[in-house]
Amino acid sequence: MTVTIILTDQDKSTLRTAAYGAVSLLAAAGAPHKGSTQASIVLTSATGLVGHVLAAKSKDIHLQGKSVAELADQVLPALTAAMSLLGQQDPGEADNFRDTVLVAVEAAARSGKGEPSPAVAAMARKITAALDA
Repeated sequence: MTVTIILTDQDKSTLRTAAYGAVSLLAAAGAPHKGSTQASIVLTSATGLVGHVLAAKSKDIHLQGKSVAELADQVLPALTAAMSLLGQQDPGEADNFRDTVLVAVEAAARSGKGEPSPAVAAMARKITAALDA
């Protein structure tokens, strides 16, 4: 049996904002530039429905704010919303999204020498919590 998932343009925008916003949050928290690049590659390398949505050329990601807090106010709820909308239609794709974002977070956080900074580690925990909310 094949599950057909129907995502509106707004749903797709939420997924992209959540995933790419997580990478932006880590960069704003101090993750190295190389890590952000690696994290973006993780997102564009995703498979399944999530991979198609994240790889699509789009201009619907509008992250605004002058502080990490303002960025987090947009991204963390988008992560929770993305998990909810995927979980309602296909729990497997929700897991795929979660795994993809967490691999991107790990790529961004671990790209420097040694352990991630305390700020980056704290942001990674907040992103994980938003995915699991």
